[in-house]
Amino acid sequence: MDSQRLPGHSMADFATWQPVLRLLRAAEAGRAGSSEPGDEPVRVSGSIGRGGWSLALPRRVPPRGRASQAEDMQDELDAVERVRSALAEAGVDDVSFSAEIDPAGAAVLRLLGPSPAVEPGIGTAHPGALILVEGSLPEPWRRLPDPTYAAGPASSADPETVERTLRERLPDAIGATEEEIAAAEARLGVRLPEELKALYRVTRGRWEDWEDWDDDYEAANTVFAAVRCELSSVDELYLAEASTRHCYWAHAAMEAVHTRPDAAVQGVVGSPGWIVFAENGGGDRLAVDLTPGPRGHTGQIILIGHEESVGADLLADSLTDWVLDRERHERPGHNEGPPLVARVNHASIQSVREAAHPDLEVLSIGVWDGAPFSLAPVTGLPRLRTLLAYAGTLADPLEIAALTGLEYLELGPQDWRVLLDADAVPRSLSAASITAYGDQDPLPIVAIANEILALWDRPQIIQTVMEGDLGTLG
Repeated sequence: MDSQRLPGHSMADFATWQPVLRLLRAAEAGRAGSSEPGDEPVRVSGSIGRGGWSLALPRRVPPRGRASQAEDMQDELDAVERVRSALAEAGVDDVSFSAEIDPAGAAVLRLLGPSPAVEPGIGTAHPGALILVEGSLPEPWRRLPDPTYAAGPASSADPETVERTLRERLPDAIGATEEEIAAAEARLGVRLPEELKALYRVTRGRWEDWEDWDDDYEAANTVFAAVRCELSSVDELYLAEASTRHCYWAHAAMEAVHTRPDAAVQGVVGSPGWIVFAENGGGDRLAVDLTPGPRGHTGQIILIGHEESVGADLLADSLTDWVLDRERHERPGHNEGPPLVARVNHASIQSVREAAHPDLEVLSIGVWDGAPFSLAPVTGLPRLRTLLAYAGTLADPLEIAALTGLEYLELGPQDWRVLLDADAVPRSLSAASITAYGDQDPLPIVAIANEILALWDRPQIIQTVMEGDLGTLG
């Protein structure tokens, strides 16, 4: 196991971590119902990042009639901020840790990571997905939209109406020049639809520096009401390709791309034909769609939700309809055939055999109280690329070796141990995860993760070991 110092002196100072460790030790004692140290060492773990943290600390209940406030957890905030400052100094985004504290207060602290080949765990000290092939992406993020040669603009599309309506609503707005519009097209590598050009000829939408409205927020609100969205400037237009929709491997590998024959919008992650021109004020993006689904129109307006990873929602058949408040919502259709993502568990599909079909892409075997499953029914399926199996659900983990098309595999540590000992880890994998349950010690999980990473000669999860004294409890 590698053991070395992280960059930045303060990250490797035990004093940086003392407040966090003291809080965690006190919380453990509180859960045990004692203010006195026990006879056995206490193990604590967690993760702290520049964007958040996960620590097993209780929340104080505020006085009756008052909501929780920052001062109710000030000790935690101060302790975490001390570590986050060290992270920023070291240029590290996040780090997990595990510590063993003996009854007298002597502590051994291990910082786990970072590694460029490991995604951070989500709300846990355990490592996230292991990226076995550098730069690899899950299959849905590699999928391009289908050609839409037969699609055309909606009959309602009318650039002159867009321009006339917006000039009436925004008589004092400053429009983009033809040179600015041409520069946007050259930067994007696509020709802007005529309706979008008409919009920007009325207002170029320079929000960031307010130069078009001279810091007049009321005028900016007028623009929002006129265009019915938070308009981006002409120089901020961009394409909502798959890379603009970040998703961790463990989640992204569970998605599947599918476009129904009657769909107006293609069910892809992103598209080089989705031109983002605005937001709705709630974090969702509005785009002009140049790659519509089988029943859609070129230039339709779609909403790319910030809570979804795949697909988009139809808002209007054209920008004209959008400006004139003639919204249209796509009616949900029925998927033809069995699901591309099959979830086998006590509350859903009841067997692997029932889930198996030639188009199956993702198999997730969850909580199950019956006899473990054989993977024989899915062996040889041409599109199966993801397998997730909870601990104890597989009759023979070595059957995984016959799934030669897997690109992502998620198993519990015991099943990974079986594959590693038999040298049977599928070499087709691009990423993998180890499912850890509850407050399982992260150190054995990290050891297995490093064994898997070593098979692909990927960077290890480093350990930085520090020792110190927390003093007596109390």
